[in-house]
Amino acid sequence: MPFTKEKLLVKEPTKAFLFLIKELGLTQSEAQRDIARGRMFIDGVAMTKSSCIIEGEIEYIYFKPISRGLEPIFEHDDFAVYHKPSGVLVHPQNRHTPYSMIDEIKSKFGMNANITHRIDLETSGLLLASKNKTSEKILKMLFEKREISKSYLAYVHGDVSHETFIDEPLMRYNDTNLEVRNVVKVDQNGKSSQTTIIPIKYYPDKDITLVEAQPRTGRQHQIRVHLFHMKHPIVGDPIYGVNDEMRVKYFDRTINDEERISSSGATRLMLQAQELRFIYGDEEFNISTNTEFEL
Repeated sequence: MPFTKEKLLVKEPTKAFLFLIKELGLTQSEAQRDIARGRMFIDGVAMTKSSCIIEGEIEYIYFKPISRGLEPIFEHDDFAVYHKPSGVLVHPQNRHTPYSMIDEIKSKFGMNANITHRIDLETSGLLLASKNKTSEKILKMLFEKREISKSYLAYVHGDVSHETFIDEPLMRYNDTNLEVRNVVKVDQNGKSSQTTIIPIKYYPDKDITLVEAQPRTGRQHQIRVHLFHMKHPIVGDPIYGVNDEMRVKYFDRTINDEERISSSGATRLMLQAQELRFIYGDEEFNISTNTEFEL
């Protein structure tokens, strides 16, 4: 279990956040954040004021990464690139999440290592991780400035016969239902979003096309929604391209493999982050995954 509760002894009166800084090597912001989130307990009661004076025995919940042996496919002194399998979370959703990519990265490179961008749960492929706080800031800034180019492979329904540039703004549904709020739609009031779709191979027996998707922006579900909008939803997509009943079953986690295949064509989203291109320092990097991507 990545999050564990441990008993710690505070030998002399100390401000709570200072104790975590000195004993565990946290930064001030990390210590104050953890206390504000109720991760420090005195006599079984969570405390939330980081400046409170503590002494004696306390309990503290902290993240303890546990590796499952996944190794990076590329390493630099400041960063590493992993191939994330489909179905693995990038970040833990809560304290009870048993495993995520953060486990691998912090187990390998230490607690200052971090993930620099997002990939959906069911998307496989390249994930860029920083090894230290300085490289994290640099890499995240490169993403923010759109100076890291990404390309994806996707199997989509139908025959995509020519290259298409999709320029359609995207926005989340404004709904109180948390699950619906994770659904994105094309909306003229949304944020500017552009994706280039390049056909690679059409499989007439399955009426499926393998395409390359090159997003110029980084909106949530961008490639999925743009392909759905052009009437070529991604094979295995349980949200875009299926009926309401199947979508609800997916969100409720009651959909079975047979229903998933029948409604969407596969048991997973057939989308893979295939390539990363960027300049770091004075060096240009073009990193691709060699992991097979087949239906």
